[in-house]
Amino acid sequence: MKALTVAAALMTASSALAQTPVLTVYAGDYITSEWGPGPRIEEMFEAQCACDLQFKPGDLLPRILLEGSRTEADIVFGLNTDVTKKARESGLFAPHGQPLDALTLPIEWTDEIFLPFNYGHTAFIYNTERMAEAPASFDALLDAPDDLKIVIQDPRTSITGLALVLWVQAVYGDGAQAAWEKLAPKILTVTKGWSESYGLFTDGEADMVLSYTSSPAYHIIAEEDRTKKAAIFPEGHYFMVELAAKVAGTDQPELADQFMGFILSHEFQTMIATGNWSFPAALPQDEWPEGFKELDLPEKVLFYSEDEAADLRDKAIEAWRAALSQ
Repeated sequence: MKALTVAAALMTASSALAQTPVLTVYAGDYITSEWGPGPRIEEMFEAQCACDLQFKPGDLLPRILLEGSRTEADIVFGLNTDVTKKARESGLFAPHGQPLDALTLPIEWTDEIFLPFNYGHTAFIYNTERMAEAPASFDALLDAPDDLKIVIQDPRTSITGLALVLWVQAVYGDGAQAAWEKLAPKILTVTKGWSESYGLFTDGEADMVLSYTSSPAYHIIAEEDRTKKAAIFPEGHYFMVELAAKVAGTDQPELADQFMGFILSHEFQTMIATGNWSFPAALPQDEWPEGFKELDLPEKVLFYSEDEAADLRDKAIEAWRAALSQ
């Protein structure tokens, strides 16, 4: 009798587990990394959804375009406007259905498909104990001694790397390749993703790392370390919005809608500042964590629409590739 009772209990538990709906979220590696907000997002959402949220890290757009309608994804989390035109034209994404009046972006946002969750500006971060003074402009960075060691990310595999080549394109236009040729001797290495680059910087392997103006907030808040700063350039800094999108063919449409609403909730937006160390997309500035209020921010913001970014993407990457291959 005891054995039958145990067997029945195990069957009941297995049945309950099988009935728990799964929401599959494709996300960039940085979301699920030790630096990322993935574990906290999973914990917070599962507390309210009676579901199993499963992150599948990796390349976002190439992966879902390859899988097409066969994709397992219900949500794609971590796209940005530099790739949204191609994503939109795929027809793989559905309207998010969320009101946008709560957004606090520094630009107007009316997109019905791609929903912002945070934003930032691309920047080079340096350690004041290693560099007493950082280059005061992009031109000064290019003219810096070649023994300056910088780590950046590959624009073909990293959204930050792509933002950098578009940033250089925005500042230097037809002179972008010449700018890269001046910067190339200073580039210690090019990594596939952001996490590896930032790890090299914090390990002391490099003087500067390509990251975001919000990155020093991590060191201020988590480590009480104010030695990490963003070099602010008068030429302007490239503005990035990180986005989530609902997959049109999801087999969990209600859960997907719930997750998209969760992104704009005060609970999520309060968390994402220190969860992803970026500026929340729907939180007033006076509610930002204290460390964020200390940050140096650019006066000039550079931004390409998705059409402009799509038109310039290949040209910007080729200028980078040609210069670094010499």
